[in-house]
Amino acid sequence: MASVVGSKWDGMSRHLIASLHEVDIGGNAVGDIEIQAPFVEDVQLDLEMNWQSPFEGAGAEGAAPAMSSMLQGGALPALVEKVGEQLGTSIFDGLSSSARAAIGRSGMTKLNSTQIFNGMPPLRIQGELLFRAWSDPQSEVEIPIDQLVQWALPEYLAPVGTIATAILDYASGDKGLVESAFPSLVPALLALTYKGRTYSPMVIERVGVPLGGPVDKFGRFTQMKVPITLATLTGKDRNDWMAMKG
Repeated sequence: MASVVGSKWDGMSRHLIASLHEVDIGGNAVGDIEIQAPFVEDVQLDLEMNWQSPFEGAGAEGAAPAMSSMLQGGALPALVEKVGEQLGTSIFDGLSSSARAAIGRSGMTKLNSTQIFNGMPPLRIQGELLFRAWSDPQSEVEIPIDQLVQWALPEYLAPVGTIATAILDYASGDKGLVESAFPSLVPALLALTYKGRTYSPMVIERVGVPLGGPVDKFGRFTQMKVPITLATLTGKDRNDWMAMKG
């Protein structure tokens, strides 16, 4: 059973408390630490869809934008008439009549405005987690914040490493091919459970530590609102969305 860290929220509905724990890439729980804290103020789930109009600009406006604008706006017919008057010839009369027919018309069609689905970024959740101490700032504020930061940071960054050193490490037999080429370890994957839904696996894209928060006589934070942005590892479809309630 996971060890729960965070502030005490006796009497608060469990649906108002967010729960974070480490998972593997398949969403299975790993580790033995679970952070619990409520979101305060606005917490937002963003789902963005990438729709594009590939045929935009396929009409006359795209081929000759300046000429098209002059035709539709009535500038070209007036210019043609003026040239005809200056030259004293009626050769431009037919051209002027055709140009006037373009006034108020557009090359825009339904095809030009048709949008196609071109993918989606991961789901993102942004909000502020509240930690505050009733009796012990160390266990209720300091430890959960430190754990959040540890999850957000890479597990290990190799002090040095280039393709040349990777070749040498592999050639010497000290490391395998993968370990030589990729010597560092990425941040942890997490699952977030909040208001009856579980989002997993997720990564911490951003976490803030407001250093101006109140502290006790030992310099330990007694309360802190931690801004955090989490994103799913991949895009989600409708089945994934419904499975989050499972």
